[in-house]
Amino acid sequence: MNRQDAIVYLEQNIQSKNLIKHSLAVEAVMKKLAQHFGEDEEKWALAGLLHDIDYESTRDDEEQHSIVGGKMLKEIGLDQDIIDAVITHNEAHGIPRATLMAKSLFCTDPITGLIVASALVIPEKKLEALTVDNILNRFKEKSFARGANRETISACREIDLTLNEFVALSLEAMKQISNNLGL
Repeated sequence: MNRQDAIVYLEQNIQSKNLIKHSLAVEAVMKKLAQHFGEDEEKWALAGLLHDIDYESTRDDEEQHSIVGGKMLKEIGLDQDIIDAVITHNEAHGIPRATLMAKSLFCTDPITGLIVASALVIPEKKLEALTVDNILNRFKEKSFARGANRETISACREIDLTLNEFVALSLEAMKQISNNLGL
């Protein structure tokens, strides 16, 4: 599946503009991580773009989220490593993340929310004005962006990145698509 087909598939299954922006952000960070690790950028980007493909249909059943998505991605013929990464990004299943792609998607999902929330509280409300230090300071505030699970973000150590390195890579990736994110 190429990116354009994936965008069409995403828009057929996700109505929320914010969830589409989240998917674009996760796609950008996953692509940047693939570059960093010398992995397949298109494949990693697809995993990021489609990781929440079932979110609107499973929103009220966390146990089904990502399992349904994995089945959807299998039906359209995506590679098993993408499917596995999507399924294991939901830790409710307790399935170990076995690949670098899966471990990367797991910690990438919440970092994008923390970065967006951090941008929205600075005067400029733009990613360009946001710094790694801004984000790291917000990371320490437990009451800030509670949905951005700090423990999950800290799992970046499983991909041999420090929190500082991971935040820097993620912010850089999101700045590159800031217009698409409206930030």
